Amino acid sequence: MALLLASSSVIRLQLLRSAGLEVAARPALIDEEAIRIALDAEGATPRDIADTLAEMKARKIAERMPEDTVIGCDQVLCLGKQVFAKPETPDDARAQLTQLRGRTHQLLSAIVVYQDAQPVWRHIGTASLAMRPFSDGYLGAYVDRNWDSIRHSVGAYKLEEEGVRLFSAVDGDYFTILGLPLLPLLAWLGTRGMIDA
Repeated sequence: MALLLASSSVIRLQLLRSAGLEVAARPALIDEEAIRIALDAEGATPRDIADTLAEMKARKIAERMPEDTVIGCDQVLCLGKQVFAKPETPDDARAQLTQLRGRTHQLLSAIVVYQDAQPVWRHIGTASLAMRPFSDGYLGAYVDRNWDSIRHSVGAYKLEEEGVRLFSAVDGDYFTILGLPLLPLLAWLGTRGMIDA
């Protein structure tokens, strides 16, 4: 039974492999933006959106490879009830960071695991991040320097890179912030006998 990550996320794959897991990436191609819009129109909470997207990714790969264990993940950034998507342009990134500046937002990182093409485990980790009131000058220069990297991240930052300079306080698990609540996943894999525990 292979362990598959239904994601193209380099950092999630790296986290799993660094923890000693033999895992392969099998990105699930779903229209995340259309699904987010539909869920938002139905009044779904940010937590429900993260969980649903993680499950849809896992299910898509599990239906093609039912003999394998498939891990689906998704991360949602919310400021109150507003859910943010990955910025499409540098102007989008500047607008998102301007909205987040001086305020505290949440990152919700969901995992759904499928075995035998059925969901068998799920977890949602939450972290709160307080962004400092940085200057417009720093904001513009930050986006210009980091656009190639931050365009792949909700909120237009990566805490593991220069984005850490945007924050005054972080409350939550580091792995959750990176998009994969790794410790609960490892604990679950251990209880199932899938890894040494």
